[in-house]
Order: sequence, then structure tokens, then C-alpha cells
Amino acid sequence: MIQEQSRTDTNSPKNHLASTLRQSGLSDRHCDILEAASALFAERGYAATSVRDIGDRVGLLGGSLYHYIKSKEALFIRVHDTALTMAEDRIRTAVAGRSDPWERLEAACVTMLEIQLDPNSLTMPLMNDFASAPQEIRGQLVDKRDAFERVFLDLIAALPLDQSLDRGVYRLLLLTLLNNVSGWYREGRLSPKDIGEQIVRIFRHSS
Repeated sequence: MIQEQSRTDTNSPKNHLASTLRQSGLSDRHCDILEAASALFAERGYAATSVRDIGDRVGLLGGSLYHYIKSKEALFIRVHDTALTMAEDRIRTAVAGRSDPWERLEAACVTMLEIQLDPNSLTMPLMNDFASAPQEIRGQLVDKRDAFERVFLDLIAALPLDQSLDRGVYRLLLLTLLNNVSGWYREGRLSPKDIGEQIVRIFRHSS
């Protein structure tokens, strides 16, 4: 079995991925392959992961493995999209039931950072590995990322911002900041929640 520890930890992002896959109607073997691929892509990156590596992880030879997958490219798109869907669902759940637009934005930012800064996260390694993906599949990856970012587009559209502020620039600056926190964050004085709250306070100051 794959990632045995993640199967028993119900809070693990890997376990959430397994649950999502198994609710999709795929066979257990197919889900095992997708889980193995997602873990290897997150650990090693797209370029350093081969179909043989994935087969070795699940105990299948190449011919048998291709019964379940079309190509490494198609596999990467599938797990990338699944991971982003999970992140989007988690953010939408966090903002649901809140009516104040600033509270909704803060909940989204905090949740995004919790995903970003989780050392077991599958979502962020897959997103950050975009540059190593073949050019021919990047368009499909961008389409899914654009759909994910529409969550923030809608949240920012509801903010009572000064009319002189460009909401497109505002959104790009906010997402750029959120996506780069993992580059400097060190566990200790501030938690992901603390940083998310600080970011929204700073961005609200201009309203």
C-alpha cells in the first residue's frame, strides 16, 4: 500500500487526496497509482519522476501501468488539477457563512497560507513545479490555476476599496505575496493564521 502513514492520519493532505480520489468512482488500483504519482511529483518534481518510478511504487510493470494511465503528462495534469480542486474547496468552505467581505478575504488568506506552509502539502509542490512541466501541457495547467484564482477575484470584487485602486493589480499583488510566503517563513513567532491576518490588515489599510 502507498504512504501507509497518510492512510491513518485523517488530517493529512495526502489522506484528503486519497479520499477525494476514492469518491470519484475509480478502482482502488487506479487510485493507488494517482496517489503514488502525486506523492512522487511532490517529492521529486515532474522532471525527476518517471513512469517507471510510479510503477515501482505501486508494484506494476510498464505495460500494466499504461492500462490505467495514458502518459506521465496526463497523470501530472490529473493530480495537479485534483490538488487545486481540493485547495479551492477548502478555501470556499472557510469563507462560507461569513458575510463581511474583509472577514471572508482574511479566512481565504489564512487558509491559503495553511495550505502553503503545511510541510505535507501536495498542492504547493505541484503548483511550484509548473516551470518543469512540458510546454504543451502548461496551457491546461494555467486554465485550472485561473479557475482557482477566481475565488480571490470574487472576494476582492466585493471589497469596499477606494475607487482609485485597480482591483486587478490588488489581486495580483495579494496572490504574489501569498504564493511566496513559503520562501521566507520559519516556524516560530508567527503562525500561518497570524501572517494571514497581518496581510489583510496591511491590504485593508489602503481602503
